[in-house]
Amino acid sequence: MNDSVTRQGQAALNETITRVWRKSSYSGNENACLEILTPPPPGQAPVRDSKEPDDSMIVFKAEVWLNFIAAVRRGEFPI
Repeated sequence: MNDSVTRQGQAALNETITRVWRKSSYSGNENACLEILTPPPPGQAPVRDSKEPDDSMIVFKAEVWLNFIAAVRRGEFPI
């Protein structure tokens, strides 16, 4: 299989992915939290403010986002 056929096949697969914005279950009915695009594009973690869903999003590298989530879970950011 040549490389261009592989890229075309990959592009077709990417077009079938449905992505949705998801917010934490901890937020309940509140609208003051971050949402993350799921499933995220490879290597990325797009995040937006749930209060302003039509505004810009911030795209983190996936590794950076995962490190941040791990730090939150360890309690490194007291509330």
